[in-house]
Amino acid sequence: MEFFTKVKAVKLRSHLDKYLAADDDKETVRQSRQGSARKSRWLVEPVDGNPQLIRLKGIHGSYLAASAAPFLLGMTGNKVVQAKHDDSSETTTEWQPIRDGFQVKLKAAAGGTYLRANGGTPPWRNTVTHDIPLAGSTHNWVLWEAEAVEIPENEALNDYLSLVSSFSSLSDEVFGSEEVESPMSIRSYNSPKLSTKKTGMDLFRNAKAVRLRSHHDKYLLADDDEDSVTQDRNGSAKNARWTVEFVDDDSGGANFLRLKSCFEKYLTASNQPFLLGMTGHKVVQSSPAGRLDSSVEWEPIREGNQVKLKTRYGHFLRANGGVPPWRNSVTHDIPHRTATQDWILWEVHVVEIVIVHSPKPKAVVQAVPRLDEFASDSSSPSTHSAKSNSFGRQESIDSVGSSPPKAADGRAIYYSVADEFGNVNEGDEGHCITFKGNGVDELTRRLEDETGIEDIAVCSRSPLNGKLYPLRLQLPPNNVTMHVVVVPSSSKVARDFAKAGITL
Repeated sequence: MEFFTKVKAVKLRSHLDKYLAADDDKETVRQSRQGSARKSRWLVEPVDGNPQLIRLKGIHGSYLAASAAPFLLGMTGNKVVQAKHDDSSETTTEWQPIRDGFQVKLKAAAGGTYLRANGGTPPWRNTVTHDIPLAGSTHNWVLWEAEAVEIPENEALNDYLSLVSSFSSLSDEVFGSEEVESPMSIRSYNSPKLSTKKTGMDLFRNAKAVRLRSHHDKYLLADDDEDSVTQDRNGSAKNARWTVEFVDDDSGGANFLRLKSCFEKYLTASNQPFLLGMTGHKVVQSSPAGRLDSSVEWEPIREGNQVKLKTRYGHFLRANGGVPPWRNSVTHDIPHRTATQDWILWEVHVVEIVIVHSPKPKAVVQAVPRLDEFASDSSSPSTHSAKSNSFGRQESIDSVGSSPPKAADGRAIYYSVADEFGNVNEGDEGHCITFKGNGVDELTRRLEDETGIEDIAVCSRSPLNGKLYPLRLQLPPNNVTMHVVVVPSSSKVARDFAKAGITL
């Protein structure tokens, strides 16, 4: 409940990665992939006299309501519709949020049924009902992921703002009075403080290969049987290295990734139970035949300096502990106990970054005057003219051949000048020089000449956390292209280096 007291509107995402939406007929409620549509936003209204209950108001002014009408005759599950909260005694518009791990269940105040996102074939596909899940396979169907929504100021919905003053009276009896943030995954579309879910990819963005360390200080390991996935303290083993592949979604973004083991197999969330009768399913290495499916795709969700890796079906990669057979095992599951909340958190160690090789500069061909341009002013015999023509062609050839830089001529170094706090203007494309040396001191002197700034530090930016670190001693071998940041010694970031005992 604590989460719903802090937001004005929410989106609810089901286990099928679809959003609860108020249909345009102003009556039906269904699931939709269009999470950015206004019909997927729901206003949160408190219920007077009962701080444990809320109402969810759709874009058409009606409320999410649990109807008494059956969805299909002879089948369990009743309709969920849009209705006015005083329309009929046969509908209830009041819901009780109940936390379940990192997700939430919405319980109808009357009847004790839960809001359920249905899957399968028509007529069940994309429908929403309220029911009590009896089968273990449908338990996740009543779990929803709550995402905070910032309401644009230019929308003509005055009741969005009228709710703010009433939130302070709500209690957190459902979730307790913990000081920490709500464990539900929260996304805010305008506020940077609630955008951690969007920045989970930042820890992988420039990574070509990573290691993942669990809360047990053990690394995710691809077993030598080329099938199992375990944990081990030997992070230097090749089995602990996972190659990162980004998955482009329909919008052109990359919110999901794949992790490939040293055996060229993918980290896969299987549907096989780890132990019969227990929660948690096996995580294995696999090479899906034909097209890669969603079982090998993971969504990184940032949690401080760590990440949670989430499947498309709402489960998280979990590093198990305890006695055998749980010890050192890896499963995917939804943590239900507070004691196991940290089991789905992983540290990302980048072991290889993507080097973007810049294109070679284009050859600049200097125009050489043709012979006939000199002929009119020359009184030389024709033999001299022929010789000049030969010389002119040779000079042109030499100028073309000498223009493109060769590998032996040095490396391309792209540099930008940082401000007082080490930041670089996003619009600054930087400058490029060709550098032949291998020493940092030589490069520093060269960049001082190029920038006209005296006493600088040459830094590189960490692909893991984005922080600047001064270069030391030698540059990388093989004349690889580099991207560096020039930091003036008078800047605050340079003074911070000195305070930390880092010599420039």
